[in-house]
Amino acid sequence: MAWCGKCRRGRGGIARLLLLGLLSLVAATGLAQPVEERPEVRVIIDVSGSMRANDPNQLAASALELLASLLPAGTTAGVWTFGERVDNPLPPGEVDAAWREQAAALRPRLVEYQQYTDIEGAVQVASEAPANGWRHLVLLTDGMIDLPPDRGAKPAVDEASRRALLEELGPRLADQGVVVHAIAFSDDADLALVERLAQSTGGLPALAETPEGLLGAFLDIVERIFPADQVPLEAGRFVIEPGVEAFTALLFHEPDGEPLALEAPDGTVYRADDPPPGGQWQVEPRFDLIRVPDPAAGEWRLEGEIASDSRIGVTSSLTLRTGDLPATLYLGFPVPVEAWLERAGEPYGAELESLALHVELRDPENEVLAALRLQPRGERFVGELPAPALVGGARLLIRAEADGLTRQRWQAVNVLPAIAARHEPAASRVVLEAEHPDLDHDNTELAAELAGERLAAEAVGERRWHIELPPLDDSISQPLLLAARVTLDGDTRDIRLPRLLLFPEAQTGLGLARDAEGRPLAERFHEDLDTGRRGGAMPDSAADRFVAFVNDLPAQARALWQAGWPGVQRLAEAHGRDPRLWAVGLALLLLIVILLAVRRSRRTRRVVHREEPHV
Repeated sequence: MAWCGKCRRGRGGIARLLLLGLLSLVAATGLAQPVEERPEVRVIIDVSGSMRANDPNQLAASALELLASLLPAGTTAGVWTFGERVDNPLPPGEVDAAWREQAAALRPRLVEYQQYTDIEGAVQVASEAPANGWRHLVLLTDGMIDLPPDRGAKPAVDEASRRALLEELGPRLADQGVVVHAIAFSDDADLALVERLAQSTGGLPALAETPEGLLGAFLDIVERIFPADQVPLEAGRFVIEPGVEAFTALLFHEPDGEPLALEAPDGTVYRADDPPPGGQWQVEPRFDLIRVPDPAAGEWRLEGEIASDSRIGVTSSLTLRTGDLPATLYLGFPVPVEAWLERAGEPYGAELESLALHVELRDPENEVLAALRLQPRGERFVGELPAPALVGGARLLIRAEADGLTRQRWQAVNVLPAIAARHEPAASRVVLEAEHPDLDHDNTELAAELAGERLAAEAVGERRWHIELPPLDDSISQPLLLAARVTLDGDTRDIRLPRLLLFPEAQTGLGLARDAEGRPLAERFHEDLDTGRRGGAMPDSAADRFVAFVNDLPAQARALWQAGWPGVQRLAEAHGRDPRLWAVGLALLLLIVILLAVRRSRRTRRVVHREEPHV
């Protein structure tokens, strides 16, 4: 992501340059447009002692300035800091020039480090003040909950605070209309806590270790709180239709890239030192920022190399609206989508011929993962986007197209498995926990298989299960296959869950077993669920298990070859009483004898038919 000038700066300098550019962006038109209800934004910044090492360039301070610049004027916002105590150096107030100056002046307060880290207390205090409408908390932290010893014995007191935050405070905030967006500043942060807290309240989680990552995380958050209309930018071209009041181009590029140029529909070429009439053109090492009021209708062109995440925001009386779009999607669950056009606050679209609305789910590399054309229903368009198939960060693209008109919006989302699994080696078990808010032990059946053996999933809570594991060798990694059958509102669906790799750090690994037709065994789970017991093991025949064992032999043989004789010993200890192993061993021995006999026969035939050359 990147403005004109060939200079190198540290992280803090880059972040401040991004701040200045984006401040101009918001002051000019803002990528965010006015919304019916002004949400309140509350920033919570970690000032614990570990920030001294994990944030040497004061990204947290730059982040505060960056967010302050991105907030539209008139928004209510405040700032809290926390370590072992929680402070409120900037109480909630209306965002204007004076408020932004106060936020920028907080930089020295953010290096007054404290020894401990009370994340639960910070979220609790920052969420308490009443607000007119939704409250969006933006949490920035670099570590894990670490309370002073005088609050109780450690680590029990820290674990209790973490549970209270995730299981009590988070759901209560969600019920009160409080959304938590959580950004981790280092790998040392409790990433699981960041993700679960954001997910339970409808917010976005992010890991931002660089200014570029920080910029992307904040743009995603701001675009979710204050959705903005854009027009497509493809191959350096974009179209402005009549009636657009202004457009803002945020164009990212390499620091040493050639200067950009902008060509108007009439062929006039503009540059940074000669911007369009009444416009502004700011150039910085990593991006150009161009604002053009009253632009001419038609196709505009950009000359120069720009990054794919560049965008063209437009201000117009015609806007694209969407229904609630969740911040978290789940594997196996389709996504309902509703969208429509408005002009001056009234539904609009019947007058437009060939109006079509589409929705796409794209991965971080901008590859399309799922797509759907929405169908008209009254004055709106609705549809159900196919269920995502991969976990991780993604973005939803909603686009409206008609003759001479295009509008689109981007919304960042996080895709999670419907049920999360984690291995607890010390307890020799796997813990499964429902991530999807509607799943529990009454409507969910689970299946698990390890090395051809079916394992039972026992419900230990309303939304939690345990799978007891057989004795395993921790020097060999192997996959635990998981699947679920879910019944919601009378509709039953089979859901594949990501396989869980046990002992992933082991140097030796057993491959993924396949059935007689070459399919991964997980594909049989949904067939076997019909005969399985609720939450228990699914019966299978000895023949099926034998075939699965044989099909998995090549992968196991490779693993044993790599492990050498110690690996054979471990396998014998683990499976020495399994008759399949001895049966297959005898079969392999017989096969080897036959192959040796065939090879000797072939060599004999070659000798018999060989002719010596004549002299």
